[in-house]
Amino acid sequence: MRIANLSGRPVLIVDGKAVDVERACNGRFPADTQALYERWEEFRTWAAGDLPAGVAFEQRELGAPAPAPRQTFAVGLNYRDHAAESGFAVPEQLPPVFTKFATSISGPVTEVKLPADGHTDWEVELVAVIGRAAHHVREEDAWSHVAGLTVGQDISERVSQLAGPAPQFSLGKSFPGFAPMGPWLVTPDEFDNPDDLELRCAINGEQVQKGHTRDLIFPVPTLIARLSAVLPLLPGDVIFTGTPAGVGLGRNPQRWLAPGDELVSTIEGIGELRQTFVA
Repeated sequence: MRIANLSGRPVLIVDGKAVDVERACNGRFPADTQALYERWEEFRTWAAGDLPAGVAFEQRELGAPAPAPRQTFAVGLNYRDHAAESGFAVPEQLPPVFTKFATSISGPVTEVKLPADGHTDWEVELVAVIGRAAHHVREEDAWSHVAGLTVGQDISERVSQLAGPAPQFSLGKSFPGFAPMGPWLVTPDEFDNPDDLELRCAINGEQVQKGHTRDLIFPVPTLIARLSAVLPLLPGDVIFTGTPAGVGLGRNPQRWLAPGDELVSTIEGIGELRQTFVA
């Protein structure tokens, strides 16, 4: 099942067309994409039934599939090659965890303003959205708490992020438009193996990142178990799971996004994000 946020309304994507949830269910579920996660199992049962025909749409009309999470967790250094290129030791018990503030969240096709005097970087990431409250969850049970997976970009302004005396990860990664997600949420049962998906990222057609989620140091079930051991994960919460190697910070010479650049981020079985950058 694929769920999207079309012009602020929840829709199911069926054969490439959009079925408006609130209209199809005669108001049983509200026209509020984020609210669906509070009734996720009920919604999934209804959505498995007969649905009306969908309508065509443009991807630029889509918003984030989890547009207003109460908690957004962003995980750093979760691939060994990215930890190495960043000059950090590989985490052992739990990777660095920060947040991306709510106003940074956007949809899959956007125009992003580059911060003045900054060094703006790219980080393609698999994003998991919670569908059932999780607290002290075991790894073997963790996938049952996941509503679905989507593509995310942890866009990062490195000057702000690394300014001392202590790094400002959350602020440096939360400029407007710095957390695009989409194009839709795909439920785990749609994948042959949700623990092994290919991620790719390209700038102006040049591939800059390629990896597989099987190489995550802490895969999705482990992240859910270890995060939920500290605090409850709530329906609709978002987890950015980390990025593979190939970011601008780790290059020699370092490379940053520039006005006019087009960033395309893709995950196998889900789809792509497309960001254009302006001064």
